[in-house]
Amino acid sequence: MWYAIISEDVDNSLERRKSARPDHLARLEHLRDAGRLLIAGPHPALDTEDPGEAGFTGSLVVADFASLDEAKAWADADPYVAAGVYCSVTVKPFKLALP
Repeated sequence: MWYAIISEDVDNSLERRKSARPDHLARLEHLRDAGRLLIAGPHPALDTEDPGEAGFTGSLVVADFASLDEAKAWADADPYVAAGVYCSVTVKPFKLALP
């Protein structure tokens, strides 16, 4: 089943994001390569593709996991969690309706 992982950043998270990004992306690429990643990306702090030093306010990942517990465990192990990028992470089932 699909699960949405909705994360909110701490204030001024950009430098933490930059340092943990390679490991964070590697995990997402693993899901993608396994055909289990629907979408993933950050929420820019400004209404623009490149918010520059304003950084990001959080992230969204929608991926396939066997259970809610597995999705939560995966989210808890994110390098951004370990680096203190996120102040909160919500994981909930997601039903793809379109396209």
